[in-house]
Formats: sequence, structure tokens, C-alpha cells
Amino acid sequence: MTSTFAALADPTRRAILARLALGETSVTEIAAPFEMSMPAISRHLKVLEKAGLISRGREAQWRPCKLEVEPLRQAADWLDEYRRFWEQSFDRLDEYLKTLQAKEKKQAPKNGKRAKAKTKLR
Repeated sequence: MTSTFAALADPTRRAILARLALGETSVTEIAAPFEMSMPAISRHLKVLEKAGLISRGREAQWRPCKLEVEPLRQAADWLDEYRRFWEQSFDRLDEYLKTLQAKEKKQAPKNGKRAKAKTKLR
């Protein structure tokens, strides 16, 4: 899973995956919107392929790239566990803050006036 997150860290690779989510396509079509060389695109594709996020085929002269969803699903599942943890933590914090606010209301003066601070004059 480390290679998945490393591959996803780059915005170009994320954009490539977004394009492949629409369907398999050629390397030339993947490279079209980017202002970089074909060797640079090829390096990005190799990182994605090594992480298992894409697969590349060969049909005569056409080399289609295809999105592989399982590594993304595993990463999403892993992140989902932490999302649940943080949501529960924030829910507990919210309850604690509500308890503190309720205590403050009980301790506030009943007539609605604030207590005046006494100061000593020398």
C-alpha cells in the first residue's frame, strides 16, 4: 500500500488516473493534456504500473492503459478506518464541549448581570 500512496502523491499521476477512470486509452492520448515529454509520461506510467494502479497491454501498435481499482479500494478502506476514528473523536469532543457549556450556564449569575471586578486603588 505504500507504493499506492507514493504514486498518488503526484498530481500528474492523479490526473492520469482520473483520465483512465473514463476508460482505457493509449499513452499518446494520456500524454496529450500534459506539457511534458513522452519519456516523462512513461516514467509516471511506470510508477503507476509498479504500484498496481494501472495495467498496460499491447494490441498491435496500440498500447492501451487501463485503471486497476483494487489498490485504490484498499487505500480507500484503510483511509475509511481513520475517517471513522476521527469522526468518533470529534463527536466525543463535541459532547465534552456541550457539557462544559452547560456547566458555564449553570454557574452564570441568575439575574443576567455580570459580576463587577473589584479593584484596589492606591
